[in-house]
Amino acid sequence: MPENSSHEEQNEEKHEAMPLLKHLEELRRVIIVSLVVITVASIAAFFFVDQILAVLTKPVRDLGYTPVVTAITEGIFTKFKVALLAGAILASPVVLWQFWRFFVPALYPYEKRYVLKLVPISILLFAGGVLFAYFAVFPLAVYFLIKLAGGFEPMLTISKYFSFTLTFLIPFGLIFEFPLVIYFLAQIGVVTPEWLMRNRKYSIVSTFILAAMLTPGPDPLSQMIMAIPMLLLYEVGIFVAKIVVRKKRAKLNELAGEEGTI
Repeated sequence: MPENSSHEEQNEEKHEAMPLLKHLEELRRVIIVSLVVITVASIAAFFFVDQILAVLTKPVRDLGYTPVVTAITEGIFTKFKVALLAGAILASPVVLWQFWRFFVPALYPYEKRYVLKLVPISILLFAGGVLFAYFAVFPLAVYFLIKLAGGFEPMLTISKYFSFTLTFLIPFGLIFEFPLVIYFLAQIGVVTPEWLMRNRKYSIVSTFILAAMLTPGPDPLSQMIMAIPMLLLYEVGIFVAKIVVRKKRAKLNELAGEEGTI
């Protein structure tokens, strides 16, 4: 009997372990497919890397400066980084689809609806923030940072310029997600429009501290350029929270009316 019970326990453990092994195998497949797609997209993007760099360096080229290299490998390594970043962006729809297929079985129907609604909006907000920064803020920041230096001949290396560009544009993409965060927090009842308005003065101080942490340079101009859109997005967040609360109250009143009629 003990031998039979031990065999049964082993069979049960093996049966319970199978789903986990299948999940790990599926996760491994998702990661492999994503890496292959990113690699292929990066190789394809490398053929257009000069055009991409021309777009990225346009703000300094418009001022009459051309980025330089100070090491033999600096130029080619920067091109590899640009191609990899472009490849990741190009491959992102496939990568997101792969991970969506992996996680969707574990989601409840209402969670699926939230994800399908919020993820596309999140991507659009991030892209909008990056584009806004590139066209409206980044050229202005480059102009003032170079001109205010005065008396120095800029020698901008392409690797440092590329790093500066990323550390400037990506935070703008992230802060443009703020209204979506407020929407989610208001939806679950963590924040209210009244609370946001009451703490507006603290948000101003926090915004400038956060801008100082996110900007690539220590100059107050860059911090101011980043802080102003963040303050505007805070006001947008208050507006979004008001809409969410208004809809929730209308729904509650509707349910109360239905209960009253019953």
